[in-house]
Amino acid sequence: MTKPDAPSPRKVSRRRLVGIFASLPIIGGAGGAAAYTSQPYYSGPVSDHFDGTRFFDPHGAPPKPFFELLRWQFGGDERARWPDEWPLERSDTPPARVEGDELRVSYVGHASVLLQTRGLNILLDPVWSDRVSPVAFAGPKRVNRPGIAFEALPKIDLVLVSHGHYDHLDVTTLSRLHAVHQPRVITPLGHDTIMKSHDAAIRAEAHDWGDRVDIGNGMAVHLAPMRHWTARGLFDRNKALWAAFVIEAPAGLVYHIGDTGYGDGHHFREARKRFGGFRLAILPIGAYEPRWFMRDQHMNPAEAVQVMIDCGAKRAMA
Repeated sequence: MTKPDAPSPRKVSRRRLVGIFASLPIIGGAGGAAAYTSQPYYSGPVSDHFDGTRFFDPHGAPPKPFFELLRWQFGGDERARWPDEWPLERSDTPPARVEGDELRVSYVGHASVLLQTRGLNILLDPVWSDRVSPVAFAGPKRVNRPGIAFEALPKIDLVLVSHGHYDHLDVTTLSRLHAVHQPRVITPLGHDTIMKSHDAAIRAEAHDWGDRVDIGNGMAVHLAPMRHWTARGLFDRNKALWAAFVIEAPAGLVYHIGDTGYGDGHHFREARKRFGGFRLAILPIGAYEPRWFMRDQHMNPAEAVQVMIDCGAKRAMA
């Protein structure tokens, strides 16, 4: 096998600098104009996960200091080379509705999933933009098209957004969805402010961990803790909440975690105690290396298997 040519020092430098720029919105750095605000997204009483200014996970880990970001970017860790493009062999064309107790699940890409059951169409963390970044010209870029073309979506009734990182909260996609479908949007505390600052017409409502929200047709959505954090920019780290969702339906319980580290597994064992297990767990596996940097916020494949066991899921997708 021929060893690929090593990139020139100039290319390495540019890649690392762009990597830092693109990573800052996801790991607590610089964001767009709205993201630079020091104003709160949420005001409410102090709780066991809110100190009056910022949210925190009682079972989580402290934030990584900035020097560890620099160590990650410039420390010489070997990195996999992503392709510029990866062809998608086929796309899904979902039906207009799925009635009764049948559950249909369509994978769109990354954390974006379409659930159809009981006559409701529900999108999870929808992203149809080409980049997940505060700017259009830089940042992580998709390498294949979404598994469902935006124009092929059925009428969307509900959108669930787990947290504020750009690869999960895509305000451009939310605006497109509102223009065509006017869906109800459920999100953790504070993210309604972010959405409406971009597009006041978005029908966003914010809820806390432990809340149960009726969505009609004999179904409900529960917000549950996960081991993660959120930010859109330099000054707003954890000024909004992050959450997993449990979709309660006659077809069975679906556990959408969004992004999470494993930690000691507390949140997943508690989810099993509270809900009794799940028909399906949608598990996030990605951005888990190097472990010294990513362990507290992203789980690896082995940890995902353990989450499936801990939460009592009959099936899982990742």
